[in-house]
Amino acid sequence: MVKDMDTSISFYKSIGLELKNRWGDHYAMMETAGVTIGIHPGGKGENKDSHVSIGFMIGKAEEGQALLERNKISFKAEDDGKSGKYLHFKDPDGTILYFVEPSW
Repeated sequence: MVKDMDTSISFYKSIGLELKNRWGDHYAMMETAGVTIGIHPGGKGENKDSHVSIGFMIGKAEEGQALLERNKISFKAEDDGKSGKYLHFKDPDGTILYFVEPSW
């Protein structure tokens, strides 16, 4: 759920997703690597109560970090020492997202 379709579409494009289809301000489909997510208008507040997080596996954390910095997206870097290097960030509506360079 998003509060502004244009802002959300622009954000998801900035992190590498493509707009597959859009039906005005009612619904849009964004996709990458065979994964499609749908975005809907949903109100004005941040998704504070959402238990959803979306992760994207990447080859190199440095490339993900450069992408986020280039698009002026705030993030927190974390290397848990076990599963991989993580870059945690949020979309314009507060949905939790992350890039991960897995250790395995």
